[in-house]
Formats: sequence, structure tokens, C-alpha cells
Amino acid sequence: MAQSYKTLKENFVSNLSGGTVSEINWVTAVAPAAYLLWAALQSRQGYFLEYGPPAFLTDLLLNVGGILLALTMYSSNAILLNTLLVSPAVLLCVLPSTTNYRKRASKPLANKPAESTGAKEELDPLPIRPFITIYRGGMIVVTCLAILAVDFRIFPRRFAKVETWGTSLMDVGVGSFVFSAGLVSARPVLQARFAGMKSSFRSQLQSAFRASLPLLVLGFIRLYSVKGLDYAEHVTEYGVHWNFFFTLAFLPPFVAILQSVSALVPYTGLVSILISGLYQTLLECTRLKAFILTAPRTDFMSQNREGVFSFWGCVAIFLAGQALGFDVLPRNPSQTSATDSDWQQRKRLLKRLAVWSAVWVSLFYSVTSYNIGFAFQVSRRLANQPYVFWVSAFNCAQITVFCLVETAFFPGVYKAANRTLERRECEKATSRVLRAFNRNGLAIFLLANLLTGLVNLTLDTLSMSRIGAMVVLVGYAALLTAVAVGLDAWNLSIKL
Repeated sequence: MAQSYKTLKENFVSNLSGGTVSEINWVTAVAPAAYLLWAALQSRQGYFLEYGPPAFLTDLLLNVGGILLALTMYSSNAILLNTLLVSPAVLLCVLPSTTNYRKRASKPLANKPAESTGAKEELDPLPIRPFITIYRGGMIVVTCLAILAVDFRIFPRRFAKVETWGTSLMDVGVGSFVFSAGLVSARPVLQARFAGMKSSFRSQLQSAFRASLPLLVLGFIRLYSVKGLDYAEHVTEYGVHWNFFFTLAFLPPFVAILQSVSALVPYTGLVSILISGLYQTLLECTRLKAFILTAPRTDFMSQNREGVFSFWGCVAIFLAGQALGFDVLPRNPSQTSATDSDWQQRKRLLKRLAVWSAVWVSLFYSVTSYNIGFAFQVSRRLANQPYVFWVSAFNCAQITVFCLVETAFFPGVYKAANRTLERRECEKATSRVLRAFNRNGLAIFLLANLLTGLVNLTLDTLSMSRIGAMVVLVGYAALLTAVAVGLDAWNLSIKL
């Protein structure tokens, strides 16, 4: 890559100040709006029960194409795009449903053998949550689209990562990836608890290091490929050598260490608040903030100070996601048989999600408001406490909205007679495309990084027209979706 062009690319993503939180909320609201229309088509017409090419294309256009439009052509008209998605859903709810929908819905899903529905079986204490699958799949879609779209002029600069202070779409995307990882990390912990298994601290640490090893390898591969190919990089994002894969790799061991102290502070959410508060105190009361922002890069620590110290904010975000997972993933102990009320399950979910959302939103405004708080500014570069609270509030609110949509259109997901029927009902409430992205999320994210590098090495993205940029982005999105859905169809899960 020519040095002059490399400099242009680096300048293109540097010294940015971001946009407003409200605009970010409207743009990202396209994901639940698309799921709303998908759910209306499924619940009222049974459109995705027979998953052929038309159903796949519609699924792709709604849950991937809608997000791509929000990031590019409709970036300044997100409210209009949301309206265009919600209006048909409302119309479908008003019109009578397809007459043979109930007959089709009662049949086993395609390629699924008919199974006995009368067997007496305890329901899973950790049921599949379709709204969690949809949330995580949508988050991965947004992340994968943004990391390439940011290199084109059609992607607004206010959506790209800010230099130091401010909020942007890509900033909340980084934190959301960590929050989502924390959310699903609660499942194996809960499974061990329900099984009555107790593992030693040593075994937990060994398991954490095994989980970290593939991510460390990916981190080193990215490091050497970026340096070897003289690829454009934004040094103030993570540092000279650090990258996001290293942050993800070091999270499991540190969380395992923190969980060993959980007997002293049993509430994971409180541990998250304490860590972010201690880190913020160090930023404000010592020279740490000045060191991160202005120190010369003379040794390994100073060269990678952004990645090293923002890691502590990521730990707090990871624990915030894990705390939510502990609360919303398990079924109530009294609701593990077929006679329990689905509405009671729904009320519990919605109540806890609403409480968590209110807590994080209140904390965010308490530290950023000029009138009632400290008026701290959000900084993704520091991963400071306002950033932790903002990411946690954003993700809890998003999950709450997805749960509301699921509740409105698929109210009977959790009242099946046994585990087999419950899994079947969950599949009916889940987009195949988003399920596929969720199933192999990290592998698809890695593929997205490789394709992004390939595009940037072969095309002059800065000079491409809007039409040319959209052609590349649509092809890229279609390829990622085809790989994800193909892996899911072949029942392959790539664990990294």
C-alpha cells in the first residue's frame, strides 16, 4: 500500500468526534424494527415456516439489508426507515391471518422428524431465548457491516470511532460485542450450578486459558498481517501492537479470577460498577488519564496504553452482561413443568429487563449530567465509567425491545409440554439468518475482518462512488450471510 494512500486512509478514520446518543438509538432501532416485521410475517402468515429461497431472500433483506441501509443510504433518515419497516407490520396485524397458518404451524419444521408430543418431561431450566439469539445475531450483523462500511465515504464519519471524547455507532458496537460475550458466558456457569458441579479455582482458570488461546492466536495473526502488509491502522484505537482480539482473549482469565472473589461481593452487577468506579477514580485522581492520552510511545506499555487500560472498562462491561445473563437466562424454579404459566415467565423476564435497563440508564445520566452528576464525558478510548454505563444501558434496552416483540407475536414459546416442543416453538420465533450469525458469531467476525482487509488492499475505497460502494457492501453482506446460513444448514459450529 502506497504510503500516501495509507496516510489518507488513516486520516479518514482519525480525529472524529462522533454523533448524538439519540441518533445512534434511532439507527440501531432498525434491527428490532426489522425483527418486528419478520415476526409479523411469521406469526400472521407463517411465511418462514417453509424456508425456501423466497423466505431466505426476505430474511436477508429484512435483517441484514435493513441494517445496511441504516448505516449508509438512510443514515440521515433513520426515523423514515423505521417507519417503513414498522408500518407493514402494523398492517399485517390488522389484516386477517392466512387461513391455513395454524395447520402449517402445528406441523414439524422442515427436515425435522416428527417426535412424540405426549411424553412427560421436565422443561429445561435454561431454555433457549429467541430474543437473545435475535439480539446477538443482529449485533454481529451490525458489527460486520460497519467494519467494512467505515472505509467508504457513504458511511457517515459521525458513525465511526471517535478519537477521544464522544459517542458513535462503532464505539457502542465495540462495547456491545463484549457485553454480548458476557451475557452468554453466564450459561455454562448456570449449567454447572444446576448440575450441582463445583469446580476448583485452578480448573476454572485452566478452562479460561483454553478459551483464550484461539483468540490470542488470532490477535497475533492480525498483528503480524497488519505490520507485514503495511496496512492502514489507527494507533490511538488500541495502541501500536494491541488489537480487539487481545482484549477478548484476556477477558476469560481475569473474569475467572474475579469470580473467585464473588463470595465477598456476590452480585456480579455490583462488581462491574465497583471496577468501573475504581478505574474512573484512578483516571480522575492520578496522572493515568494524561498518560493514556498524551504520553510519548517509548516502551511497550506506553505504546499500547489504550488497549492495556481500556481493558478494565471492558472487564466491567463483560461483567454487566454476565449479570444480566444470570437474571434472564434461567427459568424460574417454579416454572419447570408444563403446567406453569407462560405469562408469569414473561412478566418475570420483562420486569427484570426493565429494572436492569432503568438501573444502567440512571447510572449513565447520573455521571454525565451537568445538573445531577459529575458531567464526565464518554470515552471509548479510555473505556471509562460513562462508557461502561452507556454500553450497558444501550444493550439492556435493546434486549428489552426484542423481548417485547417476541412477547407480542410469540406468546406461547415457553409453555410447551416438553423440551422438544419448546425447542420447536423457539425455532419458529427465530430468524434463520440471525440464528446463523449468532451460532458462529466469532468465526463470521473473523471472516469479516479477512474480507475487509482484502477489499481495502484491492480497491480504492475512498474514491468509490455511492453506487460502487453499495455494490461492494451488498456483495460482502450476501457472502457473509451465505457462509453463516450454510454453516448452520450443515449443523456446523466453529468454536474459537
